[in-house]
Amino acid sequence: MQILHAGQALTPGGWQRDVEIHIGDDGRIASVAGQKGVADVRVDLALPAPVNLHSHTFQRAMAGLTESRGPDARDSFWTWRTLMYRFLERLTPEHVEAIAAQVFMESLEAGYGGVAEFHYLHHGPGGVAYDNAAEMADRVVAAAEEAGIGLTLLPVLYERGGCDGRALEGGQLRFGNDLERYGAVLEGTALRRADDRMGVAPHSLRAVRAESLTVVSDMVPEGPVHIHLAEQVAEVEEVLSHTGARPVEWLLGNAQVDRRWCAVHATQMTDTELVGLAESGAVAGLCPITEANLGDGMFPGANFLRAGGRFGVGSDSNVHVTLFGELSMLEYSQRLRDRGRAVLADERSTGRVLFEEVARGGAQAAARGSGGLAVGQVADILGVESDNEFLCGRGGDAALDTLIFGGRGRECIREVWSAGRHVVKGGRHLTRGAIVQRFRGVMDELGQGI
Repeated sequence: MQILHAGQALTPGGWQRDVEIHIGDDGRIASVAGQKGVADVRVDLALPAPVNLHSHTFQRAMAGLTESRGPDARDSFWTWRTLMYRFLERLTPEHVEAIAAQVFMESLEAGYGGVAEFHYLHHGPGGVAYDNAAEMADRVVAAAEEAGIGLTLLPVLYERGGCDGRALEGGQLRFGNDLERYGAVLEGTALRRADDRMGVAPHSLRAVRAESLTVVSDMVPEGPVHIHLAEQVAEVEEVLSHTGARPVEWLLGNAQVDRRWCAVHATQMTDTELVGLAESGAVAGLCPITEANLGDGMFPGANFLRAGGRFGVGSDSNVHVTLFGELSMLEYSQRLRDRGRAVLADERSTGRVLFEEVARGGAQAAARGSGGLAVGQVADILGVESDNEFLCGRGGDAALDTLIFGGRGRECIREVWSAGRHVVKGGRHLTRGAIVQRFRGVMDELGQGI
């Protein structure tokens, strides 16, 4: 049993002062009450540590290498994707494990307590299968265990090159599986920790046949289902031309979309689609920094919340792993579009809305049983220092607003627990040195160009 004292704690019932949190040996919160004993650790503010609900870890090694304009006068997601395919041809299983460990360590230091890894790099160059169908998945699992982060693994089904059924080519060959080979990946992957989960991820309506959607969602009946959906205008146009419906419209009309589902991005929606997605109970998986980096567009956050929708955030391409940065980018995108301020606020401050929504939405999307400082919840806890020049002793909603919008929130993170594993102490991951050293070695091997 670990005992944590917090000057303030954000609980499902609101802010509480002088809180004592008992973390059980099972990695769950055993009690939340007033302080009365001696603590193992004390923090100024205790918050639920959200889930990073959408990550492609291998892309972390590309960060900063795709910012030159491509051959087209108007660079876009599609030219970025071409560079990504070229890059991934060089990655080995050892590379992938080291890069994933780096991302997972950075996620913990950024304040995330868990991660949902949208894992689609399954095979060797040219699509040559490894002897173990789950070779790459096992590497991601090993990296999560090394870093100590809770994992929801989402192996990706990727069947075709587009809605027209064209064959996979180039870098896509490393992603490709039919349903039989995909099943072998699921069956061969071993999760060894009680808090880890398995789900499924049909990549997108472009990459997965309609008849496969129901099959794949039933392969892990209790697990989450994540799908890239309506990210780019060109994607919307392709799906519309081949099915007669827009992506969100088609999915809601042809799949049993419910609370198990996470619609990643969902950037391009009509008002009708927005209401339908909100009413389905699915989570919108937003990646504001990556969406800005790729020029995707702006998610209609205020309208989605008003319709009762839930959302979480993820680091996606891992160009910058920052929880507070994702939240500020989300709100600022709303302000730029609507030419207003505090767009997502309600009776709560903007920061409070953002933080509580992503904690709940991320936990649902990852099927993690976390998201709140309450008895029985997975003990994913973020400990913040407020006695510094950044927070200046602030508490409550003002502290959250400052962490998110003050630009120095990362420097206030002192302690992080993932399922009771105390993996960040004094602002630093316990095995940071070894993880970074291995990552730097991989980067030296890969070189700096694409």
